Amino acid sequence: MKLPAGHLSYCTNIHPGETWTDHFSALQQSFPEIKKQLSPDAPMGIGLRLSNVASIELLEGDNLKVFKEWLAQTGAYVFTMNGFPYGGFHDVIVKDQVHAPDWTTNERVNYTIRLFNILALLLPDGMEGGISTSPLSYKHWFDSDDAMAQAKMEATKNILQVVAQLNLIKQRTGISLHLDIEPEPDGILETGKEFIEWFEGELLPLGENLFKDELELSSQQAHHLIKQHVNLCYDVCHFAIGFEPHQAVINELVQKEIKIGKIQISAALKASFDATPGNRGAILSEFEKFNEPTYLHQVIAKLKDGSLQRYADLPDALMATDDAREWRAHFHVPVFLENFGLLQSTQADIKEVLGIQCKSPFTSHLEVETYTWGVLPDALKIPLTQSIIRELDWVKHQLIH
Repeated sequence: MKLPAGHLSYCTNIHPGETWTDHFSALQQSFPEIKKQLSPDAPMGIGLRLSNVASIELLEGDNLKVFKEWLAQTGAYVFTMNGFPYGGFHDVIVKDQVHAPDWTTNERVNYTIRLFNILALLLPDGMEGGISTSPLSYKHWFDSDDAMAQAKMEATKNILQVVAQLNLIKQRTGISLHLDIEPEPDGILETGKEFIEWFEGELLPLGENLFKDELELSSQQAHHLIKQHVNLCYDVCHFAIGFEPHQAVINELVQKEIKIGKIQISAALKASFDATPGNRGAILSEFEKFNEPTYLHQVIAKLKDGSLQRYADLPDALMATDDAREWRAHFHVPVFLENFGLLQSTQADIKEVLGIQCKSPFTSHLEVETYTWGVLPDALKIPLTQSIIRELDWVKHQLIH
């Protein structure tokens, strides 16, 4: 739905299924009721997730034509897509494979370009479109600094291939599209600082050399082209887990003219050990309830000296002995809930980021992302469609009050 703060929707990666038939059936079953409750009299956007298989199938036969007709009849439109999970995302063990194939591969390049070609065909006239994606690769796949540097170089070159394609789409159609890189725990690009350092220190110089030769662009023109087509995806959960200062990160991006293509509105789990002295064992027992085998649930602990200790997954943290003041865990919990007994959510971070957006908008794309609904403890589940409605209604309330 279009609000003064931007286009608001939810990411359809919450729905299980990997084929186009799966994706479309889930939308047909859920979206009309969601729109009826939240935007009955005006069009409402969709944050579309397509697996690689579904993206291929959508372009077969008359599938795309039928989908566009359904969008028009339903009063729906697609303005953003999630191109991070390439393959299976539900009912399989995902863990670190959510990054595979990574940005060092042609498979990732071809998948992403295919998604952009689809988005260009779906996007309403006069609107820009974005696709969020992996932060290059998964940090723990590389056993040396040299291997990591080589992977970053290959991934950066491949991202520049996508930039070249987006430039061609813009020249041919006038449609402006951007790739939104999503930093997350244990990604090669994990923090706002790492993203900015990569953008300025590697992406811009490599792109400058490439586009100087291929497109005969000046340095200034090459930088403008890259900044137009490569943005940051600001996943609030990921930045909150790393204890990042939202206002400072956003200010630096704005100052450096690096765009934020999308806010992914998501909440993580947290707990303060200082706030409940003597309850450490009980708090850890509560975290244990969220220890499920499908996704990675990285933990970042703030120690008593203020430093951060990172754990690759929740079981690693549960087995550790640290002097943490606070834990934050990568588990996308419903955004409308703040307290889970001895645990809390990072909902306050969402309120802060949305407050910044309302005062000085830095993007037009707002997408709620709570993909872990299927693996939530039973006590936190309500019917899926009602959960999506409740999340969007809560966010809408934050944006208009």
